[in-house]
Amino acid sequence: MKFWDTSALFILLTVQKGSSSAAAVFSSDPEVAIWWGTPVELASAAARLRRMGEVDDTGYARILSKIGPLAQSAEEVQPTEEVRQTALRLIRVHDLRAAHSLQLAAALVWARHVPTGIEFVCMDTKLRAAAEKEGFSVSG
Repeated sequence: MKFWDTSALFILLTVQKGSSSAAAVFSSDPEVAIWWGTPVELASAAARLRRMGEVDDTGYARILSKIGPLAQSAEEVQPTEEVRQTALRLIRVHDLRAAHSLQLAAALVWARHVPTGIEFVCMDTKLRAAAEKEGFSVSG
């Protein structure tokens, strides 16, 4: 099982640059761990594409229809005090925005703070760098 950042999951759900590499990572191990906010972030990204005119109403509905089943099948890290405190530490240590710190904090809590040998799937450059520094094996 791998921990998936929203950026990698969104590319998996859509046809964009990097979709084939995300699909290859997913097909090698379709068990997914995510943080509690991932479905909201995915819906937000889909709505942004729709507002920008990059997907039509049908494409938007297709993306949204994939989010629920993905979230239902994933192992989800809940928004606990441990996640919050870990995210606050990550903000002090790395150049991360709030959502990215929560994403990485959830991955660390999921890994029981021992990320060695655990894969973090991510497409965001800053989050990838922080995850690597924290000890994750990063792909995407």
